[in-house]
Amino acid sequence: MAIRKIRTLGDDVLRKKSKEVDEINNRVLVLIKDMIDTMYEAQGVGLAAPQVGVLKQVVVIDVGDGPLCLINPKILSTEGEVIDQEGCLSIPGKQADVARPEKVKVKALNERGQEVVIEGEGLLARALCHEIDHLYGVLYIDKAIEGTEEI
Repeated sequence: MAIRKIRTLGDDVLRKKSKEVDEINNRVLVLIKDMIDTMYEAQGVGLAAPQVGVLKQVVVIDVGDGPLCLINPKILSTEGEVIDQEGCLSIPGKQADVARPEKVKVKALNERGQEVVIEGEGLLARALCHEIDHLYGVLYIDKAIEGTEEI
């Protein structure tokens, strides 16, 4: 498919709330394929639609087990807390420590419109929370532990 331009800090689209996807049509499927290609090209583990300028609730994630696509994802529950370094394709070259849940349970639709429930821990839990935050205009720097930023 196509590699899309990743929007970076300062682009207003990153601070806007995304709309729910009401129909999984060809346009949404092309967006998903493009997002996966863009994520891999940028060597990221996740990408949310606002990062490519589309205000729709779509995220893609691959923490090493193959691509995962979530449409209209909602966090159902969280457990524990882990502080670890986090970065973002929209804020290249920077990282900071962020507290995230150790485990998370998320409900969403897959690209076929089927409801799925994903339980993640470790890096997957962190990626799920990070990408879902993007859908609400929240960046990891908003949750960074002060004084831990690295360039």
